[in-house]
Amino acid sequence: MLVTINTDNPQGRLIKQMVDILEEGGVIIYPTDTVYGIGCDITNKNAVERVARIRGLDPAKAMFSFICQDISQVTDYSKTISNDVFRVMKHNLPGPFTFILNSNNKTPKILKNRKETIGVRIIDNNIIDALVRGLGRPILTASVKSDDEVTEYYTDPHEIYAKYGKQVDAVIDGGVGGDVASTVILCTGEEAELLREGVGVLK
Repeated sequence: MLVTINTDNPQGRLIKQMVDILEEGGVIIYPTDTVYGIGCDITNKNAVERVARIRGLDPAKAMFSFICQDISQVTDYSKTISNDVFRVMKHNLPGPFTFILNSNNKTPKILKNRKETIGVRIIDNNIIDALVRGLGRPILTASVKSDDEVTEYYTDPHEIYAKYGKQVDAVIDGGVGGDVASTVILCTGEEAELLREGVGVLK
């Protein structure tokens, strides 16, 4: 199903419909403040494995990130964050950044990698923000990549639906997406360190 949701003022009825899909273990594709993402409830192991299969990844090796509603929710899944890293996160979130943090025991096992780290995002997009808040738990996120040799990511939700519509439970049309991924910041030490330059510039 292709569902058009207003980015400025997401319709509550449609948000609830999408949250219900996530609650039932479904997989959806949604807009972010960077590229379109594909995801599910992080606590549903079968749904996480399904996302990995759709992306052609091994669930045991895939390094997924997840979207939180605020820094308080981030700290539920991470070990103690240093004062320096906390300041950087507070100044730059919500925004187009993925922060790599040390995970704690609350993080679902399927999302833990050998380094015991997690990637977390707080996204500046009203639709995904409403979904995360409606679900009450973080949402797994992986970029929706294109088969095109020129463009790495799909930007048109209608093209995304044509490609993935039969593999997922819903595709949200939130307008044209970006074509540059998030900036990745490593925060497992005392100071934040740039890992991958993307659309975001740290303040």
